[in-house]
Amino acid sequence: MTASLIQHQPRREPGRSLGPAGRPQPAARSSSSRSLRLVAQQEGLIQIHTAPFRGSFSGVFSQALRSAGLGSRVLITQFLKGGVDQGLEASLWLCGRLQWLRPAVAGCLSEPCATAEPCATVEPCAPAASVVSAAPAAGPGGLAGSPFPTASDPDREAVEAVWAYSRDQLLGGQLDQLVLDELGLAVDLGYLCAAEVTATLERRPSHVDVILTGPAMPAALMAMADQVTQLRRGF
Repeated sequence: MTASLIQHQPRREPGRSLGPAGRPQPAARSSSSRSLRLVAQQEGLIQIHTAPFRGSFSGVFSQALRSAGLGSRVLITQFLKGGVDQGLEASLWLCGRLQWLRPAVAGCLSEPCATAEPCATVEPCAPAASVVSAAPAAGPGGLAGSPFPTASDPDREAVEAVWAYSRDQLLGGQLDQLVLDELGLAVDLGYLCAAEVTATLERRPSHVDVILTGPAMPAALMAMADQVTQLRRGF
């Protein structure tokens, strides 16, 4: 008896082609069936916490300390706070990741710096009229004098030193978060140059969060801010 040989062809599924050996090829995935994966872009913000009184720092400090505890590299610079024998060589470290820096000055600075060098001004600070008088009063002997006690050169140099360190840490990409306490007031009182501060913040690495606090803030910095928080009391 002669056996008949029957060759069975593989069933061709709809939408699938056959390969050289007659085997079905995997169906091509349509672009509509592919899942899209969004890659999060890390981008830092400029945040401003301002108030008509000197009291916007405590909440920001808690936020910075929490960030350091979670592993972020944080620098806090208080430009006008002194009297605790700090400076660059004696800055404090908390959680191993947060550096707390103050200028090496004898006490807190609250008066205009009479020895400030000329600086290209970006915008005057909003409360400047309430801090500096329009014209100096005449001193003894008919000589014009400042209505405020003058700041010495070492005070200005100490503030500029902590600013230079903070600027280098920021532009060098060493930080995840930078807190600049009373930066605007330091500009307003003549310890720092407004144009240099603004130019530095414009060149900051995109991943760094910068938080500015204090009762005075130049208009140019307010315009750069991604978020502004204004504290009020008596309402």
